[in-house]
Amino acid sequence: MKKMPVVHFEMPAIDNKRVSQFYTNAFGWDMQQLGSEMSNYLIAGTSDTDENRMVKTPGTINGGFFQRKDDELNRSPHVVISVDDIEESRKAVEAAGGQIMGEKMDIPGIGFYYSFKDTEGNIVGMLQPHNRDYTAATS
Repeated sequence: MKKMPVVHFEMPAIDNKRVSQFYTNAFGWDMQQLGSEMSNYLIAGTSDTDENRMVKTPGTINGGFFQRKDDELNRSPHVVISVDDIEESRKAVEAAGGQIMGEKMDIPGIGFYYSFKDTEGNIVGMLQPHNRDYTAATS
């Protein structure tokens, strides 16, 4: 079976300004605040990227912060795995004992996304990028 790489991380945040300042000051990350049309998502650039948003340093990934809520999907950090076919991967997750959490999302300019719960209760994401070059570990 082909290995599907981790391409993105996500962590919850209560205060985007505060978390942005923290990671910028502590680790030098580039932070980019998105608008309400993207749920006020905060992009975290941990590695330099090229003009296609591909990381320049192999083995590195970028990520982001979402608004923390007290529901199961929005209170813990998680990683995002790149997949070739989101529906085939959904079926594979379910067949392996995982549980799909919510509906498939189309993230504009990025790709199709599902959250799922693995057999240990971890919430994980999977993404079928619209641009196949995106799978080389970018955010």
